[in-house]
Amino acid sequence: MPQRHKATTPTLMSKTIVETKHAPSPVGPYSQATIHNGTLYVSGQIAINPSTGELVTTDIEAETHQVLKNIGAILEEAGTSFENVLKCSVFVSDMNMYGRINAVYAQYFNEATAPARELVEVGNLPKFVNVEISAIVAV
Repeated sequence: MPQRHKATTPTLMSKTIVETKHAPSPVGPYSQATIHNGTLYVSGQIAINPSTGELVTTDIEAETHQVLKNIGAILEEAGTSFENVLKCSVFVSDMNMYGRINAVYAQYFNEATAPARELVEVGNLPKFVNVEISAIVAV
């Protein structure tokens, strides 16, 4: 007769909360980022200047730069960089801004090693911004 093994509940590794004053504080009940099992999950970032708390909405290029600067600050706090980003999710209020957003985005990622990505047009974003980006990163 075959042996039966008792099912066990796997032990979950704890998550680590990542927080930096060099990126905006969350505007709701979530963390800037969390790390679990060697992966960093960066919450969607919008173009809030963490020094002033003001939105950067001069134009879509400035807005996108601020979003990516905020992500960069979180990556640095977690001990990683844009080079280790595995996937980004980009949400935009107007698909017609795709090319302009993409031109700024390309300044932060090496085309040969760029992460996987989707870019999706949505009805509205927090604080009615034009772009929001989240990331999944190897640490």
